[in-house]
Amino acid sequence: MARSLSIGEAALKRHYTYFGGILLAAVLMTGCGKGDNSALSYTPERFAALCESIPEERLHAAAFADDLCVITGEEPQSDPAVTAESAALFSLQDGRVLFQKNPFARMNPASITKIMTALIAIRSADLTESVTVGQETVITESGASLCHIAPGETLTMEELLYGLMLPSGNDAGAAIAVHMAGSMEAFSDRMNEEARALGATGTHFVNSHGLTDEQHYTTAYDLYLIFQEALKEPEFKKIIGTTEYTAEYLDAQGNPKTQIWKNSNQYLNGKTATPEGLHVVGGKTGTTMAAGSCLIMDSEDAQNQDYISVVLKADSRASLYENMTNIIQKIAN
Repeated sequence: MARSLSIGEAALKRHYTYFGGILLAAVLMTGCGKGDNSALSYTPERFAALCESIPEERLHAAAFADDLCVITGEEPQSDPAVTAESAALFSLQDGRVLFQKNPFARMNPASITKIMTALIAIRSADLTESVTVGQETVITESGASLCHIAPGETLTMEELLYGLMLPSGNDAGAAIAVHMAGSMEAFSDRMNEEARALGATGTHFVNSHGLTDEQHYTTAYDLYLIFQEALKEPEFKKIIGTTEYTAEYLDAQGNPKTQIWKNSNQYLNGKTATPEGLHVVGGKTGTTMAAGSCLIMDSEDAQNQDYISVVLKADSRASLYENMTNIIQKIAN
């Protein structure tokens, strides 16, 4: 049976002007250009030849990239009100890019990393399964966000996902990784495989939670690719849109334990006003010294049309929400 067309191959066929990195990936996947470094020269002629080399059954399979936003460089990219180092705004309805600033710059994503962790868990794990967490949940890095689970405690995978996404528990991220893959390294490999499958060629993960590592990076555009894929999962949308969750599980001695986890997104917890005419569906925050203050969100306009907005490396939490508000206000313009 022929393999379905990957998102990278579909994007390759449609968007020569942007997907140079995916072009190389498709060269490798199709077996074309092996040993020929001139494949790195993305001429229109070489692009056309590469498309011709991809088997027709793969070119005519389900083209997952058909609805993707593609940045051409002609979009609005100058706004003094957007002070973060990288930012973008994408329409999920018509593929428009309403704003972009350094969308391909390599950035530290901090806890926005957890979107990929959640996506893999939702698609591959039994969310009702009980998980007894181990020493991987002991995280001592200063300032690390935690949902405060401890070795020997037993939660369901669904509870771990709420602990991962609402209070941004790095301990929950570690527990999911070890439970699903046996180690952080093995789970990171899986994250990177998924990123490549989504066309996120500027991304490399080394952990499931986003704590700082120089080899852990992504781009605003890649985060859009990952987030829009996660939004296809109803469970993911439910979790990121939850303002408060009560977890009831067993401690290491088998006794009942209850925690209340609150969403760190200030549009959802009421600390920041949502611009008139918009509804914030949900998203993911991220903050470290290296990454600054970060946020990716799904918002709806009055016609229930969805938009993904990304802000990376704002210089403070207040600045982060000022930047995000300035960006999503462009939806109505």
